[in-house]
Amino acid sequence: MQIEDFFPYRLAVTADAFSRQLAAVYGGDHGLSREEWRFLFLLEGSGGVSSLSLSKRTSLDKVQVSRAAGRLEDKGLITRTVLGSDRRQRNYRITDAGEALFRAALASVEARSEAILGAMTPDERAALVRAIDALDRAVAQVAEPAEPPPDAQVAARS
Repeated sequence: MQIEDFFPYRLAVTADAFSRQLAAVYGGDHGLSREEWRFLFLLEGSGGVSSLSLSKRTSLDKVQVSRAAGRLEDKGLITRTVLGSDRRQRNYRITDAGEALFRAALASVEARSEAILGAMTPDERAALVRAIDALDRAVAQVAEPAEPPPDAQVAARS
């Protein structure tokens, strides 16, 4: 087998190529790193998000969240406040400037995404959405074994 025929490789390469096209827009045109873009995307419209919630909702680790937050705060795009007595926990809010930048970047990113996806036929696009949904379900099914039957749960409690 050639690596180009290996499904996980093809999927990763295609996803990376698509992501690079979008990164060229939010990065090159709007000056945001991948982490900053994700951070603003999660904050936009939320009214505020805790550092714990951010880590759970994205693939960014705590260090990436902290560094991106520092850069975004320095740019005046977010504010962060300490939550309670645990100085490691923060709450983040997007500023008006951050909201404006995010909306401009989002419009550009959506246009680039639509240009790429628009090169597909409607049937191909619908099939892609169905395939991604199916792959997502299959990964979840394999990663998280099904809950034991109710009578097995009762027996386990006995």
